[in-house]
Amino acid sequence: MNELISLELDDCKESMLKAITHTESELTKIRAGKATPSMLDGISVDYYGSPTALSQVANINTTDARTLVIQPWEKTIMTAIEKAIIDSNIGLNPQNDGSVIRLVVPPLTEERRRDLVKKAKEEAEKGRVAVRNIRKDANESIKKLKNDGASEDEIKIGEGEVQKLTDIYIAKVDQLAELKEKDIMTV
Repeated sequence: MNELISLELDDCKESMLKAITHTESELTKIRAGKATPSMLDGISVDYYGSPTALSQVANINTTDARTLVIQPWEKTIMTAIEKAIIDSNIGLNPQNDGSVIRLVVPPLTEERRRDLVKKAKEEAEKGRVAVRNIRKDANESIKKLKNDGASEDEIKIGEGEVQKLTDIYIAKVDQLAELKEKDIMTV
């Protein structure tokens, strides 16, 4: 096989892997009724006048499947953490006992579970579209290699390899979506 086509295939594979990784990270952001410290990613606390990530001013742990415990490193920022959680609008009410803040994750209703499954399917579809767009770009790049001396047969083989990669990575997206759906629907 032409070495330029091999390089295109390597780029294609790398891009598709990034698309899968992105889809996986987006799916983990969809909460499935279980308390995870990552639910609080993106919450900023006003720490001495500058917005700071919650994970940088406190320990965040789970005591059980439904409870998050936030233990600030300084007692003085307890109210700032509470305010940040309320302002973040994640639907959890902080309970302050003076030394730690507890967040109880309510169980999901059937309707809410269906909405989350729908959201997970949308994210999976975005992942599939990203993989298909990468396939299209790779095929266009391989066709342009005809000018650089690649034969018709090599181009056809290259396009076939791109399609194989596409099939593999779309199957991975489907697998991720299926696992997430199962996770959401498990009570």
